[in-house]
Amino acid sequence: MRMQKKNAQSMSEALSDFFDSNSPLKRKLAEHRAVRAWYELLGEGVANYTRNAYFSRGVLYVQLSSSVLRAELLMNKQGLIEKINEYAGMNIISDIALR
Repeated sequence: MRMQKKNAQSMSEALSDFFDSNSPLKRKLAEHRAVRAWYELLGEGVANYTRNAYFSRGVLYVQLSSSVLRAELLMNKQGLIEKINEYAGMNIISDIALR
């Protein structure tokens, strides 16, 4: 005789429910995705000029080795913030500090 599972859900649903109920963990995961987004969304060209990228208190800090690239990215900062927040899955970044 087989038992039917009454409240069965997929692993992805279970993980989603877990992260939704654990807000600090969900936020930490979004912070990690925001940093990863810098490299994935902007591609290898920008990644080659990125010395370091890290997140702290709502700001994504990015150290670049090219002042020309820094100036170009500053002009598109608001669009970058929106794209990175979308990639992260929540509005985690309020500003990007390009250094």
